[in-house]
Amino acid sequence: MEPRRVNASRSSDSDWQEEADDDAAAPPDRAGERRSHWRNLSAFWLLGLCNNFAYVVMLSAAHDILKTETNQTAALNVTNASRYDCNEISTAAVLLADILPTLIIKFTAPLYIHQIPYNYRVSLCIVTAAASFFIVSFSGHVTVSLLGVVFASISSGLGEITFLSLTAFFYSDVVSYWSSGTGGAGILGALSYLGLTEAGLSPRNSLLVMLIIPALLFISYFVLLLPPSSLPRWKFPTSYSLVDTSDQRPLLDEPSSQKSATSSHRSVADKWSIIKSLLKYMIPLSIVYFAEYFINQGLYELMYFPNIKMSHSAQYRWYQMLYQAGVFVSRSSVRCFKIRHIWVLACLQCGLATFLLVGVAYFFLPSLTLPGIFLIIVFEGLLGGAAYVNTFNNIAIESKPEDQEFAMSVACVSDTLGISLSGAIAIPVHNYFCCLS
Repeated sequence: MEPRRVNASRSSDSDWQEEADDDAAAPPDRAGERRSHWRNLSAFWLLGLCNNFAYVVMLSAAHDILKTETNQTAALNVTNASRYDCNEISTAAVLLADILPTLIIKFTAPLYIHQIPYNYRVSLCIVTAAASFFIVSFSGHVTVSLLGVVFASISSGLGEITFLSLTAFFYSDVVSYWSSGTGGAGILGALSYLGLTEAGLSPRNSLLVMLIIPALLFISYFVLLLPPSSLPRWKFPTSYSLVDTSDQRPLLDEPSSQKSATSSHRSVADKWSIIKSLLKYMIPLSIVYFAEYFINQGLYELMYFPNIKMSHSAQYRWYQMLYQAGVFVSRSSVRCFKIRHIWVLACLQCGLATFLLVGVAYFFLPSLTLPGIFLIIVFEGLLGGAAYVNTFNNIAIESKPEDQEFAMSVACVSDTLGISLSGAIAIPVHNYFCCLS
């Protein structure tokens, strides 16, 4: 029997844990239910890992992509004209290619995504992820490479809104496993790219190795996950209810008024009411990611230590890997401690971005030593990961059962909006500093 989603406001994740103590004495069907539950938790962790992997790898490879290709094609190269050892094109260009398609998908998807069965969505994610690795690997020009990055963005954006909506059909603790998996994608994606290139593989061959990820995404969703019968999978619905409570009612009985869910689409007023209730989380999360990716794609490439044996590209890869390590730790921490006030994390991240911007402008960061910069970068990742996982965990706890699928799909636009704005600002900042001699 497939476990049905529990509304966390009435039955917390700890309820499940308390019941797990007497597994040995449980009836066979109850033990099978628990095995199915853990199988789904594992599937969501892998879905988070696979969904964000291509996105992370493209950002980790951004400096290599631009450095290699601008050196081949640019008639004018500012590398020797600036103390910052700049590429002609900012890595923020890769960020924009990696995030703008996601932004478009997330803004428009709540209007139509519920009409598309989940299996079609996931299949498209798999195809576009594989295409992104192929295109960037065999590209000989920066424009073609950016097209490959766009495919990675389509896969990641469609996947995030799909899998976060999918959590509404399962127990609420799958959100923490999904978030941990996305954090795992960060550290494993950045670390695998760093490790392969440090081992001597070319960036092209390193990306070809990553083709194992779309295959793992296929296995995680179509083989490992055990979806409930109410999940719209292959058949296009003529009148799709956002949540079918007949197969998703909580284990604890509720009043009949709470059990019933709308069988038709919500009105615009209803949707706007839900969105307004989420703004207290969405706005701080957008600010966190704005500051975070302004640092990542606007300042990382300018934080250059010229008097060490590590090359500029290698330094950039290490920055990305350490940032993702912080993200992974904090995205996996929600079961240990929870944060309700996301605005505190937003203030800390903005303060950190301001400090690093001043450091780049006045060139005092090398005086902190490279290990000092590494610690700052890990702290930045901790803030970003904590903001993400606590935002969606809070929404999962506070949303009504019939609203959760829509709320998750709407809220996931927050980080993407912040990232997009940071990319637009990072490019002129890069150009300004790289014009300085």
